[in-house]
Amino acid sequence: MAAGGPEAAQQQMDEIEALSSIYGEEWCVVDEDEKIYCIKISDCLDQPKWTLCLQVILPPGYPTSEPPIYQLNAPWLRGEEYTDLANSLEEIYIQNLGESILYLWVEKIREVLVEKAQSSDPEPDIKKTSEEVDEDSGDDFLLDYQPVQEDPVKLLNYITSESQEDEELPSIHHGNPLTDRRSTFQAHLAPVVTTRQVKRVLEKLYENKKIASATHNIYAYRIYCEDKQTFLQDCEDDGETAAGGRLLHLMQILDVHNVLVVVSRWYGGILLGPDRFKHINNCARNVLVEYNYVHSVDESSKQAGKSKKTKKDKKRTEH
Repeated sequence: MAAGGPEAAQQQMDEIEALSSIYGEEWCVVDEDEKIYCIKISDCLDQPKWTLCLQVILPPGYPTSEPPIYQLNAPWLRGEEYTDLANSLEEIYIQNLGESILYLWVEKIREVLVEKAQSSDPEPDIKKTSEEVDEDSGDDFLLDYQPVQEDPVKLLNYITSESQEDEELPSIHHGNPLTDRRSTFQAHLAPVVTTRQVKRVLEKLYENKKIASATHNIYAYRIYCEDKQTFLQDCEDDGETAAGGRLLHLMQILDVHNVLVVVSRWYGGILLGPDRFKHINNCARNVLVEYNYVHSVDESSKQAGKSKKTKKDKKRTEH
C-alpha cells in the first residue's frame, strides 16, 4: 500500500526509537502492534503542578502522507485551552508535512505547561531554570548567575572507573561563535569513545574561564558500542530546559557517533524565545559539518527533516 510503504515504516521505527531514548520512563508503549503510544508531559518544576498525557496512534501512512491520531488527556484541559493547544499541534503538522513531528508536539506541550506554571505562580524565589523565567531580570541575570561548573561532570562519575584515569584527553575543536541580540552561542566538539573521555573533555573545557562563566553549557554525546551493537548516550541541559534533549535528538537524526558536542550560551539580557534552541542546534550542526561528522549543512538539514533514515543493513538499538 503506497501510504504505508517501507519508508514510512522505517521512519516510524526511527522516531519511536529516538523518543524512547530521550524521554525514558515518560514514554510508554500502549500497544506496539497497533502503534499506540503515550507520553506523560509535565512542566519542569521539581514538583510538577501541570501534567498532561499525550496519546498517539500512528497510521500506516505516517509521517509521509498521514497525520498521527492523537488525544490530549488532562483533567484541567477543556474548552478554549484545549482548542488552542490542538490548533498549535495541527499547525506544527501543517508546517512540517511529510516529516516526523512527535518530538515537536511533545516540546510544544511542555512549553505550554511551563508557561502555565510560571503565570500561575509568580513567587520570585522559585528556582529559575531557563531564560523564559527571567523576563524582567535583564542584564542583572548575568551578574547574579553563579555557574555550577562541577555538577555536569559529577553526573558522569558513576559510570567511570579508576582504571581509566590515564585515558588520553581527546582533541577539542571550537566552532564559530554566533551572536543574536547580545546572546552568544559557540559549539565545542571532541571525538570520544568512552565516558571517561567525555568527563575529561568537560573538565578541560571548564578550565577555560570564558566557557566556565557561560550561562549554560549544554552537551550531548553518543558512543557506539561495537560489542553490544548499542549506543551509550546522554545529555545535559545545564539549566536551559529541554536543550540537551533537543541536541541529542539532532545527533540521533544525523546519525553521528563517537562524539561529544557542547554548546556554550552567554545570555545577553534580551530574551530570544524559541530562537535560542534554533541557534544551539545550528551551532552544533555547523561544527559537526566542519569536522566531517556530517557531509554538509544542506545534507544535515535534509536528514533532520526526514528524521534520520538509518541504513537497512545496519539496524541499531539505542538506549
